Amino acid sequence: MKQKKRQVEIVVLSDIHLGTRGCRAKELLHYLKNIQPDTLILNGDIIDVWQFSKRYWPNTHMKVVKQILGMASRRTKVYYITGNHDEVLRKFSGMRMGSLHIVNDLILELEHGKVWFFHGDVFDVIMQHSKWLAKAGAIGYDSLIIINTFVNAVSRLFGRGKVSLSKKIKENVKTAVKYIHNFEETAADLAIRKGFHAIACGHIHHPEIRTIDRPIGSVVYMNSGDWIENLTALEYSGGIWTLYTHKDDGLQHLQQNGADSELNTEDMKNKQLFQIMLKEFQS
Repeated sequence: MKQKKRQVEIVVLSDIHLGTRGCRAKELLHYLKNIQPDTLILNGDIIDVWQFSKRYWPNTHMKVVKQILGMASRRTKVYYITGNHDEVLRKFSGMRMGSLHIVNDLILELEHGKVWFFHGDVFDVIMQHSKWLAKAGAIGYDSLIIINTFVNAVSRLFGRGKVSLSKKIKENVKTAVKYIHNFEETAADLAIRKGFHAIACGHIHHPEIRTIDRPIGSVVYMNSGDWIENLTALEYSGGIWTLYTHKDDGLQHLQQNGADSELNTEDMKNKQLFQIMLKEFQS
């Protein structure tokens, strides 16, 4: 019996990083196949152009792309907001292909006021002044995720739970904690000055919904997190925002039947789409 999809008014995803080994494409595909959003907002760093390589593009990553395109071809309005890892797409800002829109930011008027959606790399000092350092950090982060996968495999052998090395580092290094705090406060200040009720960012891989009070006013700050470690999304229905966290429960059949194989050269539709993407990223 076909499972009924969960109806959601708005879903916000960010920092998926398709094309990297840390991307949790299987889990994301499972999530996408079980929801029916009226609007899907992809809030930056969806495809990791910085690390994009034809040597690593698993079939599950292509399935995520095709699932999103399939949603756009039916009843879901899809907004692709550009981030820093997919900044090459900023030259296409304003382009519309059916229900798929490419934009640099997005403003929606919702029940309690205006909500501003943007990736957030504009507030990143490293991004603005030392892009080479940011790219080096991205490679280091991806390497850490690979190491983390090995650590978790060993941990499962001993009957222990999963651990996140990068989370532990961020939680215990004062500069990382300060960076997240500064990012949130800076974003909140700008949103309050512009008169927004709420803002939704990505970029820092730190999912959250909270009200930030400042001397000049208050704003609801939201961050959709990522699909590397946190596996989170923002969902909006009936005037209420919630933070969805994906669990591994019920994924066993998907892991068994959907092996994360390399791109199948016999699948011409996948191959052609891949070649188009590769040509755009390298131009």
